[in-house]
Amino acid sequence: MFSLTSSMRYYLYSYPTDMRRSFYTLSGMVTNQMGRNVQDGDVYIFINRPCTSMKILHLECGGLVIYHMKLESGSFKLPVFDESTNTFQASWQELMLMVQGTSPDGKMNKKRWEKPSKQ
Repeated sequence: MFSLTSSMRYYLYSYPTDMRRSFYTLSGMVTNQMGRNVQDGDVYIFINRPCTSMKILHLECGGLVIYHMKLESGSFKLPVFDESTNTFQASWQELMLMVQGTSPDGKMNKKRWEKPSKQ
């Protein structure tokens, strides 16, 4: 069940991530490179180099959960990072804009795959 809400804190890792990484390696990145604790219940977002794949790491009551989204076309629009940190604190709304491919002003839409309509 997708249990991410707007009341949670979201942290976007600012460097490209190898999408072969899984629970323990991503948890280690949260601890060692982001300086955070995965057990705090926050949500951690990782993007690959071409910005076509996203992994979200989150601790739920049963254990760690990874959500993985791979775009068929287009890419994720990332925020501008402060180079002095390894993370960008994002909001629920910013995460949804990245997933949907919409800019904050609503004017620019990133290309996304759409199911062909049946005629």
